[in-house]
Amino acid sequence: MAIVQCVPNFSEGRDLEKIEKIVSPLRGKEGVKLLNYEADKDYNRVVVTVIGEPKAVKNAVLEAIGVAKDLIDMNTHKGQHSRFGATDVCPFIPIKGMTMDEAVELAKELGEDVAKLYNIPVFLYECAASKPERENLAKVRKGEYEGLDAKFEDPNWAPDFGQAKKHPNAGAIAIGARKPLIAYNINLDTPNIDIASSIAKTIRHSSGGYKFIKAGPVEIPERGITQVTMNLTDYSKTAMYRAFEAVKMEAKRYGVNVMGSEIVGLCPMEALVDCASYYLGLENFSLDKVLETSLME
Repeated sequence: MAIVQCVPNFSEGRDLEKIEKIVSPLRGKEGVKLLNYEADKDYNRVVVTVIGEPKAVKNAVLEAIGVAKDLIDMNTHKGQHSRFGATDVCPFIPIKGMTMDEAVELAKELGEDVAKLYNIPVFLYECAASKPERENLAKVRKGEYEGLDAKFEDPNWAPDFGQAKKHPNAGAIAIGARKPLIAYNINLDTPNIDIASSIAKTIRHSSGGYKFIKAGPVEIPERGITQVTMNLTDYSKTAMYRAFEAVKMEAKRYGVNVMGSEIVGLCPMEALVDCASYYLGLENFSLDKVLETSLME
């Protein structure tokens, strides 16, 4: 049986009643399991993880996108995370019995449905991108919601589905297919966003840093700190511990300390085992040994 994971990001992280209504279509559906949803007030965003049979997941997510369209007004939305739509991004990740090409087709089907049913313009990104310049989500989302009108004036940025016109309150949406990634944030004990920005620029691939790191700066005013927020697009090539140590090393240049870090959404066990092995100096340690220990207990 084919299994796909979907990680829609909705632009609401503060109103719990709205969040529950948005995730409601993802509950109690045959062939769909809601694994996790995690809201962030500073980002004003909720990251949802669902898994299951491809068509069932697609239909449930389509319904959730419709609810978000009705509940979220991007004209009044404020948050620390980049965004251009009520449902900002929606990637499909093939997990079992499914190829990346099939995940791409699923993304295209959802995109066509979203444009037809909700009149929301859809951009395809990552492995589903229709053009090389649309593979990178940051480029697709550049200008954010406030820049959509100007973006649509450029014929090179016509949406893949729907009209070249933003939805009046839901904006636009990026739908794609990709490999599993880790959303990973590292906290700095400084409110200076320029320092976080400099560190992010140093470590991200687009600026000459690590190949599988996308990074940017974020302010957390309530805590008086900043973050280096990252997507690790291939944790097997650039490990979490490597990203953590790189940020610590760069922070020292500015007399800044790393306070801790956080994982947003789910994280593969293999990535955590890799970190444990590195920091504990374990020899010949693997995920298999973790499983064997749990079975013995």
